[in-house]
Amino acid sequence: MNDAPEGLQQLGAADVARLMKLLPHRFPFLLVDRMFDMDRDESAVGLKNVTINEPFFQGHFPEYPVMPGVLIIEGLAQTAGALCVHSLGKSYTPHLVYFMGIDRAKFRKPVVPGDQLYFHVRKMRSRGRAWRFFGEAKVEGKTVAEAEISAMIVDSEETAHLHG
Repeated sequence: MNDAPEGLQQLGAADVARLMKLLPHRFPFLLVDRMFDMDRDESAVGLKNVTINEPFFQGHFPEYPVMPGVLIIEGLAQTAGALCVHSLGKSYTPHLVYFMGIDRAKFRKPVVPGDQLYFHVRKMRSRGRAWRFFGEAKVEGKTVAEAEISAMIVDSEETAHLHG
């Protein structure tokens, strides 16, 4: 039963089990713990609870552990990719979501153990199975990184062509 008022769409959410159906990534590379406010393929928010147990902290400034910026961008990309696949419906199972590009990436503040990192993504445009998103990573409501990212969903027959 949908409790949303008539004419309003209820926003979707995904726990880690659903995310593992939407994305091929697994520990230690699955960088999104949960998603919410999923609005078709338009926008969503992903959440990563950053802990000292992350494997990258062992070598990325062990005396002052800082989450690598490239992984923050990857978290934005995973959030956008999961949203794209989710928008295609529960019966659709992609083979790969390719990260196609990063533009205008900016890093504003370090992300450290104990932070809750929120990945806000908003669709800029889409064409077929390719999307472009603007993403902002935030901690305590403050932007720590941002970028424009592009992704494309590829099915198995297309994957063979790309690698052939």
